[in-house]
Amino acid sequence: MTALTAGCADRAATTAASASSPGPSDRSIPNISPVTGLSTDYLNHFAEAVMMLEMATTMPECLDDLRAWQPKTYTEHFTGSRFARRAAIIGAYQAADPAVREALDAAAETLNAVLAQTRDAVVERLGTPAAEKLARRALAGLRPLLARTAAVINGTADAASRQTPQSAIDAMFDR
Repeated sequence: MTALTAGCADRAATTAASASSPGPSDRSIPNISPVTGLSTDYLNHFAEAVMMLEMATTMPECLDDLRAWQPKTYTEHFTGSRFARRAAIIGAYQAADPAVREALDAAAETLNAVLAQTRDAVVERLGTPAAEKLARRALAGLRPLLARTAAVINGTADAASRQTPQSAIDAMFDR
């Protein structure tokens, strides 16, 4: 997870623990799926944004973190990480089955797009009842998208369940 402000990070501790994937406690050895060769630590990029979105309407100290969150591809996430083995993680991604990479990239693109649009819409409406309603609605749609991305990384996803970024956004915003 990137550095959250102290107040936001303190309040997020419980949520972060429930959103994390189980695995080794040694952070220098990322969780790698033996099926796909992909690291579940990429999910932290999305879980962080989801946590900030959950707290944005009630905890103003999280707003700067929410505004600062930026979409990242798998490679961008690990390139900018502090993982000692980030080059190996990126290499494993590049060596992964092209169909698995494509599924992950599509799922991540959807999550990144939905999170960025939701962030912008919530920040724009902050202080209004619409902001909280929008955040709740988006979160209801984001959780299954996050679960689907985890399934792709773990090799348990059904390719037929893929959704385009625009169709996910349209469904959440009733377009």
